[in-house]
Amino acid sequence: MARVQLKLPEKFLFATEIQVRVTDINYGGHLGNDTILSFLSEARMRFLAHYGLKELDMFGGGLVVADASIVYKTEAFHGETLRIEVTVADFNKYGCDFFYRVTEKTSGREVARAKTGNVFFDFQQRRLQLLPEPFRALFADGSAPI
Repeated sequence: MARVQLKLPEKFLFATEIQVRVTDINYGGHLGNDTILSFLSEARMRFLAHYGLKELDMFGGGLVVADASIVYKTEAFHGETLRIEVTVADFNKYGCDFFYRVTEKTSGREVARAKTGNVFFDFQQRRLQLLPEPFRALFADGSAPI
């Protein structure tokens, strides 16, 4: 079976930390695979807030996740603090990809890498919306102000 390969961008624009709670641990004794996606969502919200943006109200629309890919590298355990780096790339007509690198803060070991494909969405009309030019302008060259 072929494994998913995910090449990350060289530069990340933002980082945040999330501590692994006991409720995040699965029956295998490590961070649950479903919880990583929740952590990525939280990191994306913090990333956008850092730039004064809200996922549900930005430039006349909002963002929705169209696809997700997660590559797990090592286990994470209760009490560890995860550093989640976030950036945006690969802009298209309707959105872009958010990339994430998840590492354990103390050791620096890579826990996971991920990508979510996000599209802009008009929640009132319930349909896709074109990528707003102000969003592209803020992030497209990879050098958004930090």
